[in-house]
Amino acid sequence: MTAVPSSIEGTVTLLAGGGYVADRALATSVFLAMTLRRPLLLEGEAGVGKTEIAKTLAATLGRDLVRLQCYEGLDVASAVYEWNYPRQMMAIRLAEAAGDKAVAADIYSPAFLIKRPLLQALEPHANGAPILLIDELDRTDEPFEAFLLEILSDYQITIPELGTVKAAEPPLVIITSNRTREIHDALKRRCLYHWVDYPSAERERQILKSRVPAAADSLRDQVVAFVQTLRGMELFKPPGIAESIDWAQALIALDAAELDRGALESTLGVVLKYQDDIARVRTEIAAGSLLKTA
Repeated sequence: MTAVPSSIEGTVTLLAGGGYVADRALATSVFLAMTLRRPLLLEGEAGVGKTEIAKTLAATLGRDLVRLQCYEGLDVASAVYEWNYPRQMMAIRLAEAAGDKAVAADIYSPAFLIKRPLLQALEPHANGAPILLIDELDRTDEPFEAFLLEILSDYQITIPELGTVKAAEPPLVIITSNRTREIHDALKRRCLYHWVDYPSAERERQILKSRVPAAADSLRDQVVAFVQTLRGMELFKPPGIAESIDWAQALIALDAAELDRGALESTLGVVLKYQDDIARVRTEIAAGSLLKTA
């Protein structure tokens, strides 16, 4: 297990050790979240590396990653805990058969509790407090945020039948949102906040060099230049850094030495995920304007 960095520069180095190239502003937010033991809310477009931050921290710090993937309809039973009702019923029937009338007090014990990610994150872990990733919170229904307030404020969960479960060592909480809806102020007040933007061309080249080292400098420069141009076209879904990495890997797999028209048109589905965007870009390619930027 690696110690938490004692400086912003140390945080930059820590993330870089896991292949994550962070700017100073992001590294500062991560450093403060670790130092102050405050949840960190990361917002930004899909594919800019929000989830990857939690994965990188878990890997570089040697901590367990506990991930709660959010979705519409997520509730306490799926996110926090639920009782093992079939096992409870079996215990009741066995007790009745044995003439034991005190079983009702025993069926609401930890032995019958099914622990979901949020409760798991509060438990002791052999390698230190885990990284708790609450991914894409904006996909949940708004009332679900209320369930998170206790854990984000006090790192505890109240189970009516058992009492309060409090973390001996608070997990490092990373919350991500693609901002498909606004997160409530009550939750934001409990978190540090950082907007993860698309990287600059220079940082994107550094990211590709770290994540796709097999790519030649010229090919990497062409990919970055073209992706940066696409982001300025007001597409329905501009490519994120995840698509840049996938695209560079795809071009290497195809033995493409450069980003010529043939390689570009045959791999557009790697970097763009909507047909309208692909059709528009192909029109621009046919006009000869886009390849000049690569």
